[in-house]
Amino acid sequence: MESRVMRSKNSTTNAIDKTLIILSSFAPDNHEWGTVELSQKLGFHKATVSRILLALSRHRFLSQNPRTKKFTLGSEVMRLSSALRQSLKSNIVQVAKPFVDELRDRIKETVILELLSRNGSFMAYIAEGPRMVRLAGSIGDPVPIHAAAGGKAILAFLPEERRKTLLQGKLQRFTPNTITGAAELEKELRRIRKSGVAYDREELDEGTGAVSCPIFDHEGRSVASIVVAGPHQRIQQICDDRIVPALKEAAARISASLFAEG
Repeated sequence: MESRVMRSKNSTTNAIDKTLIILSSFAPDNHEWGTVELSQKLGFHKATVSRILLALSRHRFLSQNPRTKKFTLGSEVMRLSSALRQSLKSNIVQVAKPFVDELRDRIKETVILELLSRNGSFMAYIAEGPRMVRLAGSIGDPVPIHAAAGGKAILAFLPEERRKTLLQGKLQRFTPNTITGAAELEKELRRIRKSGVAYDREELDEGTGAVSCPIFDHEGRSVASIVVAGPHQRIQQICDDRIVPALKEAAARISASLFAEG
């Protein structure tokens, strides 16, 4: 009796393993697979592959092309992927928060964490410094990605097509210093890619300045930025000597932590 139970458990485990292996075969480019070719690729019996493919299709993890009868990833995978992306955004805040707080305590200035969103970027966390700073928004508020230091830091390292999507339409002017020309902004983004540092020189709010560095996830994508903000004149005076080295270090440590999490 015990041996039959063990065989049943092994059979179930084996079936689960094969299901996961088959599902993983669609990564990384969602190749369209037929039953026979997938069976040959993996060395599994054709009947086993067919049964698993149809089961995954019934549960919408796969989608079957009615013409070719082949399979690709389905809507349920997209739903899980969306849930994962959302959890990673929450995870970024949790991972970055201690580094943001530490930087605030080190340089005695307000430090902000900005995250990339579908349509731009937004302020996800603010560690207020000992001196009051007038910020153009609060936690959760969107930030103009072409005008804010944090937005530009993220934008500079995005793929070209993603940048074009985010910059569609007329760029709004907030102050006389706001960059609103496409060619001028692209020149600014090239400079940011070269130096790894983005600046807001009273481009979003007159009298306020900011400096920022990008944060990269475990796949090397720019997903966030860390920003130091304050009165423009004060930020300008201490930027190169005090802020930029500490900011680069904090951004690198957050990116390394996200890489470890991934």
